[in-house]
Amino acid sequence: MDFSSILSQKRIAVPTPESVVDENGKVQFGTFESEFKNMNFLDADRPTLLPNSFNKKKLTLWEAVEVNFDDVTILTAVCDMGVFGTALTIFYDKSTGKVTSWGPILKKGQYKISDNLLDGDETYSTNPLCSVKFVNNFQDGKAEVCGQAKSKDGIISYNVKLTRVSKPSVVVIPFADNRPLYSQKDLFKVEGFVECGGKRYEASSNTAAVIDDHRGYYPYKSHYDWVSTMGTAEIDGKKQYFGFNLTRNQSINQDDYNENLIWFENESTLLPPVKFEHINGDPFKWYIHDDYGMVKVYFDITDEHLMRVPAGLIDINYHVDFGSLRGFVCKPDGTKITLDGMTGIGEDKSLRF
Repeated sequence: MDFSSILSQKRIAVPTPESVVDENGKVQFGTFESEFKNMNFLDADRPTLLPNSFNKKKLTLWEAVEVNFDDVTILTAVCDMGVFGTALTIFYDKSTGKVTSWGPILKKGQYKISDNLLDGDETYSTNPLCSVKFVNNFQDGKAEVCGQAKSKDGIISYNVKLTRVSKPSVVVIPFADNRPLYSQKDLFKVEGFVECGGKRYEASSNTAAVIDDHRGYYPYKSHYDWVSTMGTAEIDGKKQYFGFNLTRNQSINQDDYNENLIWFENESTLLPPVKFEHINGDPFKWYIHDDYGMVKVYFDITDEHLMRVPAGLIDINYHVDFGSLRGFVCKPDGTKITLDGMTGIGEDKSLRF
């Protein structure tokens, strides 16, 4: 089946403006070819119901990387939630199916999210329990991430150099008329290592990574689901870098504004809106699918990192899940890419904040 006709023309990337927000305070929504130079989200006019003077407190920023080695997977992130920050590093051992995580709350001055992803701008956490540094040179398709974390559960350190191998995914999604979520995700090949539990894991020709840069004004009550993979696969008779991204969030128009796609080497193809279900109510068994037959993905979770913060007006229920995938995703021409056995990474996140 040819699925081209079901994919919205608004999902085709267009040239990127200089700024996310124009001179009149209006957000420029859509899918774009490259990263923005001016991430001026604070200039948005009334992105929430509060006066513009509250924009800084309501804006959430984060940069994360997921690196899938042969035997282990790591995720590390720095997040600025407006009134406080967090750093998070998660180590997943595929042989045991177990997760180890480090995640301190950060004080002001211990963290910074880069102004953009260009010219060496940095995201970092300086907390002694979880220090992280991203050096972003996306204008050259490059980035570096290094860090270390320690707790009673152990010590982890890592240093990876990343080179982009596919087209970027850059979207600005409306959560309301002028309420944006910006998401950029890029697929990279990897050089470097991670050390954990006294064992060193080196990147191989199969190791791949995705950097995930998010900036936006989430609703007071918000929820999203996400699943991804990155690595190599045999596609069209060629071993190549491959990954996909599937998300369901609070976009007011899922067809025109979503971030679902497949990465191949030097190209990407689009996917339609998807739905996430827990099979028989089991939170460790997911089924992700669309309405047309392009996506049929099963995610069998073996372990997770759980952040649970019920605190009156604030409630964070955040699951970061790891396991294996089954099923397929399709190119627009109907070609199926089988996912069986690939490592899956997912999030199931609900916020009242």
